Amino acid sequence: MVAATPVSPVPVAPDGLTSRAKRFVACEGILVARQDIERHRHAWIEHGVPAVEVDRAVAFDDLWGGLALPSAPFYESGPRVLGADAPEGSDAEGWWIPAGDCRYSMAYGFMIGPGGEFGIHGYHWAPLHASTEGWVESLALACHARRWAETITRITGEAVESLDLEGYEPVPEVRGLTDTWWRGKDSLIALYRGEAVSMDAPGCLEAHVYGGLDEWGLHGG
Repeated sequence: MVAATPVSPVPVAPDGLTSRAKRFVACEGILVARQDIERHRHAWIEHGVPAVEVDRAVAFDDLWGGLALPSAPFYESGPRVLGADAPEGSDAEGWWIPAGDCRYSMAYGFMIGPGGEFGIHGYHWAPLHASTEGWVESLALACHARRWAETITRITGEAVESLDLEGYEPVPEVRGLTDTWWRGKDSLIALYRGEAVSMDAPGCLEAHVYGGLDEWGLHGG
């Protein structure tokens, strides 16, 4: 019997990420063993999951499955390890694919939406980013900003709605939907609205303001 070739724990970032995010995945991420979800295909289809949704789950797992990234600055640190599981939903409402187990017991889960969005599903669906790439870009940008900012200010609740974004531009690479990032002349602002939307909890609004950034700090690749 030929021994299986060990899988390198050093992940290779998928195409479509910025150089900053690629460095983040390669330097901060770890690749761990993942389950073979293809073996569940027939059972899932027998339970009413459309074959096209199984295909979508397999495609997500092939691209992102087994990737463990550092803790996110919000959402109770984010998924422990990215990886798909049985799609949930219906033809009438749409189908969601679990994107990875939570690190703690939580009232919502991380999901891939009907249109490929990365988000959380609690009382309601809150698509955070238009793709998983956007989620990874947001993690990479947060890691970079924390390292280079002179000041970090956390704002919560109703005060988030009073933030003045005049002179700021949206950061396109994070593909923001419910959550967004904004770039100013010397600062970055991350707006986290997902929990407030998903859980009907305005008090969960949160923003992180990273100040005192130079040109490298604002972009980082």
